Formats: sequence, structure tokens, C-alpha cells
Amino acid sequence: MAHALFSKVGLASSPIYSCPTQDTSLSPITLKCKATVSKESILHHSFLGECAALQVVAVTKRRGIKTRNVQAKVITGPLELETATEPPINLFKPKEPYIAKIVSVDRLVGPKAPGETCHIIIDHGGNVPYWEGQSYGVIAPGENPKKPGLPNAVRLYSIASTRYGDRFDGKTASLCVRRAVYVDPETGKEDPAKKGVCSNFLCDAKPGDEVQISGPSGKVLLLPEDPKATHIMVATGTGIAPYRAYLRRMFMEDVPDYKFTGLSWLFLGVANTDSLLYHEEFSEYLKKFPDHFRYDIALSREQKNQSGGKMYVQDKIEEYGAEVFELLDKGAHIYFCGLKGMMPGIQDTLQKIAEQRGLKWEEKLADLKKKKQWHVEVY
Repeated sequence: MAHALFSKVGLASSPIYSCPTQDTSLSPITLKCKATVSKESILHHSFLGECAALQVVAVTKRRGIKTRNVQAKVITGPLELETATEPPINLFKPKEPYIAKIVSVDRLVGPKAPGETCHIIIDHGGNVPYWEGQSYGVIAPGENPKKPGLPNAVRLYSIASTRYGDRFDGKTASLCVRRAVYVDPETGKEDPAKKGVCSNFLCDAKPGDEVQISGPSGKVLLLPEDPKATHIMVATGTGIAPYRAYLRRMFMEDVPDYKFTGLSWLFLGVANTDSLLYHEEFSEYLKKFPDHFRYDIALSREQKNQSGGKMYVQDKIEEYGAEVFELLDKGAHIYFCGLKGMMPGIQDTLQKIAEQRGLKWEEKLADLKKKKQWHVEVY
């Protein structure tokens, strides 16, 4: 018998059900349920509100955050989130932010990762809707240490969930946040006076804590509506956030009028295996959708590039340079998100590949921008 937890939209707690055995490795399924208890997996309820339309999504546990294996696509709602023709922009300003609440804070990385990165779910009650690729502003409580008497400055974070959130009901948003600390190079100790105020506030937050958010903002990384498009996504570290949202929309959610049949190719660069973010989730897509998803990682402290040096994300792109350029020639979109320091090395690599193909990179780049295939959001 396939067991499941029945999660009804809009309720803080849910009754538990179990369902008849079904082959969940195939297409989305409809199940009839009866009330018997189990805690092995999460069953997400159709937004229509009755027990007859349920989607099974198995659950695994990784480093404190639950990762859903892709068994059948999850029904989402409210469907009104699909009807807008323009993305929501700056519904709440930094001077008049929305007061949301923290749902959960979970460590994403393993013990050998340099630094701490957390997955943070925020409940906005459906009042601060957003589209995939947008950002929220977060204002930490307290006074600005550099401007006494004024509130802390707003900090922007790319949203790591689709418009439906991790609960698939349109009421939450997720952030991927690395705790910013400063280590004195002479003593080797952290200096609390120089830590990142907002990132530490978020990583230290507890369920139920209030959080001030502004936005949403951003149009550069909005996901094109064409379900047949090709997407090449390049990220370092927490720059993975918008791509997690893209991929959940493409491969996890059952979204009306959006059935992805194109290709998504993710290049992710991090320090080591313990630093990988949402790796199990992406690996599930790779297994279930091999014709529509490719996933390549660069581990700078564990892998070597073709020249014997550290493997950075641009080195991984170079390995597949010919394929990348062929896809760009056919209209693929290419995205970059992460620390701004990643871009010079990537640009140099792309220029090298272009020259090997007898192209002038400046002209190719101008053409990509003109055709709106080039998308960059770095910080």
C-alpha cells in the first residue's frame, strides 16, 4: 500500500490518509483515499478541495530539509496566479514593507562545506505574489549600524521557489541564504561586528518570527513562457535560487497551460560535495526527465580542470563549449546568477570558445543581447 500525508491547501495541520497501490512512476494519477494513518510521504491535494484528486510525491530527508522525489507532478493553486499578463513589481516598498512570518529555516550544506547556507520558507499569506526569477527585499530588524536612528538597509534575495511556494498553495516563498561572516586573517576568528546583518538574521530566525519584506522586484531573470525553449543556466553558490524555481515549474508542478518540452541545462559551481545545493532534487529530475534536463557540477576543491587547475564553473562550460554555442545559435537562453566575481572568468571562457569557432565574441554577445537571449543577475 502506498502511504501518504494529505496536505489540504490553507490548513496549518492536515489529516493523514493512505491510498491504494498505484504505479506512481508513470503519469500523474488520481486516487481515492480512506483515513488510515501513515507518516512515510507527503500527498499534495488538488486546489479544488476534494480527496478525489491527489498527487503522490515521495519524501526524502537531506540535511534538515525535506526533498521531494519526482513521482508524479504536484497540483498547484490558486490558478489565478497564472492569469496575470505582467509580473508583479514592488507591491511593497522598503519604507512600507509587508510583515511576513518565518515558516522554517533549514541548513542546506554538509559539515565540510565552507560556511553555512540555509533554505528559508516565508509565509506571505498570498499577499506578496511573485514570478519565477524575481527577488524579495528583506529588512532585518533593528537600527542600521552605519546610520544610527534609521532602519537596516534592504537586502535583495532571489526567490528559490515557484510562484506557488514550497507548499504549492501560493502563500509562501523560499530563499537560499548564505550566512555572511568576516574572519580576521590575522587571528582566524570571526568578528561579529562585521557580520552580515540580514543574512545572519535570516539564518538565525525561528518559525513564527516576523520578517519585513519588500518587492517583488526584477525582470532580468523572468522565465520565458515558451515551453519548448532551451535554457542554459549558470550558477555559483546561492545563485542557484532562481533556477530551482524554474526547474520546479518545469518538472515538479502540474501547471495548466505550461507543459515543458524543451531543454534545461544547469551548470553549478560550488567548493565541494558538501556545498552542493538542492542536489537530490536536481538528480531526481535528471533520472526522470533525461531528454529535457542536463546537470553538470564544478567542485573547485575536489575536481581538476583540463589544465590541472581547480575546476570552476567556466571550466565545465568550456568542456561543452561547442554544444553550448550550437544551442545559442539555435535561440537558447543563457542565464548567469551568483557572485559578480564569476563573470570575468566566464566571459573569458566564452570569448575563447567563440574565437575557436571563428567568431568575434563582442559581436556574438551583442547579438545575444539584441535577441534577448542573455540574462545576467549578479551581486
